[in-house]
Amino acid sequence: MIGLTWIDWGVLLLYLIGITLVGVWAARRVKNAAHYFISDRHSGSLMMMFFSFGAGTHADQAVGVAAKAFTSGASGIWYQWLWLPVTPFYWLIAPLFRRMRAVTTADYFDARYDSSVGALYAGVGMLQLVVSIGVILKGAGAMVDAVSGGAISSDVAVWGMTFLFVVYGMAGGLNAAIITDFIQGVLTIILSFMILPFALDAVGGLDGLRAVVDDPALFDIVAPGEINAFYIAVIAFNGLVGWVTQPHNMAASAAGKSEMEGRWGVTGGNLIKRVCTIAWVLTGLVAIGLYSSTEIHIDYVYGAMAGDLLPAIAPGLVGLFIAALLAAVMSSCDAFMVTSSALFTQNIYRRLLVTDRPDRHYLWVGRGVSVVVVLVGIVFAYSFASVVEGLEVFWAMQAMMGIAFWIGLYWRRATPAGAWAATLVSFGVLLFTSRLEIFGRVLYDFNALWAHRLPDWMLWEGELYLPWQMIFYLLAGLLTMILVSLKTRPVAPEKLDRVYTCLRTPVLPGEPETEPFTLPDGIDPAPRRPLIHHPDFEIPRPGAVAIIGFLATWVIVLILVGVFYWILH
Repeated sequence: MIGLTWIDWGVLLLYLIGITLVGVWAARRVKNAAHYFISDRHSGSLMMMFFSFGAGTHADQAVGVAAKAFTSGASGIWYQWLWLPVTPFYWLIAPLFRRMRAVTTADYFDARYDSSVGALYAGVGMLQLVVSIGVILKGAGAMVDAVSGGAISSDVAVWGMTFLFVVYGMAGGLNAAIITDFIQGVLTIILSFMILPFALDAVGGLDGLRAVVDDPALFDIVAPGEINAFYIAVIAFNGLVGWVTQPHNMAASAAGKSEMEGRWGVTGGNLIKRVCTIAWVLTGLVAIGLYSSTEIHIDYVYGAMAGDLLPAIAPGLVGLFIAALLAAVMSSCDAFMVTSSALFTQNIYRRLLVTDRPDRHYLWVGRGVSVVVVLVGIVFAYSFASVVEGLEVFWAMQAMMGIAFWIGLYWRRATPAGAWAATLVSFGVLLFTSRLEIFGRVLYDFNALWAHRLPDWMLWEGELYLPWQMIFYLLAGLLTMILVSLKTRPVAPEKLDRVYTCLRTPVLPGEPETEPFTLPDGIDPAPRRPLIHHPDFEIPRPGAVAIIGFLATWVIVLILVGVFYWILH
């Protein structure tokens, strides 16, 4: 049965049929377009935690981390732990998303700047999401191909997974994503830890691992090579800048009953992911001992270990592994598909193109756009040479409008022209410092033309070092944002007052839905309590809940780093 036993197929089909039925059943909760895009906001902390974990955790991440650990050692963990120093900030930022009373992050750019900046973000956000879908599908296809020994090709896997999550995602929207992600989140945890005990046993445990991996440097969390302290600091800062503009984080932060559901959901869900990342990197280290003398594509390391180890343990484990793999893929792609559809339908089609149609019309437009988004994502899946390359492209893409988001959040003087200029300049610097290739034809290569003119400390293996590329586009965008904003007409004070009033006014339990950045009738605005008393700055003074949660999360972060170091040494 193309590399799988009957028991494997039974486990796999049970999952596929069950999750599709649950997702379609969730369609009964879709009453209008807003419900489709942001859910009915009735989810509790546990559901939000698993939704955040499921939407933010996918198979390509396990593939990418294991692949990087296979080539670079334990420091490869920073290909996902780049978000670890950022995690405490989720506790602070999640309530602001909920207080926006918005459907998409583009609603923020629209309200804070103008409709043109909202449309710009919608386009950039959709591009982020289709890149993400492409990277996810590529990683999952490679894993299925490897675990089945080539019996199930990556092409078949990609199209099969796509069909399933499109079916229930189109029907149930974000409600379906939240409900199914609870189940799929549990399976993703199983995926993360399923191989590890058997892999460690194959090399004689942790002591045996240290024996077969004879280079002690491969066990360094911060290596003196590519992934050093400077690398980690810069990509973590880039991650903080860009996290707020990952489009699905509006839903992850704001689809719960209240602000606390968003806080617990985003922070808790991502801490679970950080734990899973330890399992991924340990699996990659074991692969060094098992496959160092074998020619193997780095994207196939994780799946090859499952295919080699699991069938000898018990029947059905390969089927469970593939089911967990599909769960990791579908729990992310369904959320990305719906979020991308929301950006186009709500912030481009409904606001700029067709403005006066019934709500049901926009609901069906959103469902149709969902399919188009996924198809474009598949095109991206075939354009990346490896999952690691795709991850690095995504890191850059997510930060392009992060500067406009953060500056606009706290500086009243930021203008629409500044937001446009900062985004375009950041994109320009990114493209200038990259390699541009279409259908195998190289149009431009920065490293071939300019790398030899740079000092050695800006290079890695003869090419521009990734952290320096990030510094270039972030610094260029920041300076452009400030200079252009100071030279252009400021946003009207009454428009800004509406935005900042909403951002400082907590959402009450059972609060009715309103238009974005609009307080419901009967809700009194919270008083302004600035940290800096200056008319141009809107930096609020943090409350006790914010400070305690922020510090407690930092303690957990440090414990995770300590535990990982202890395991390795």
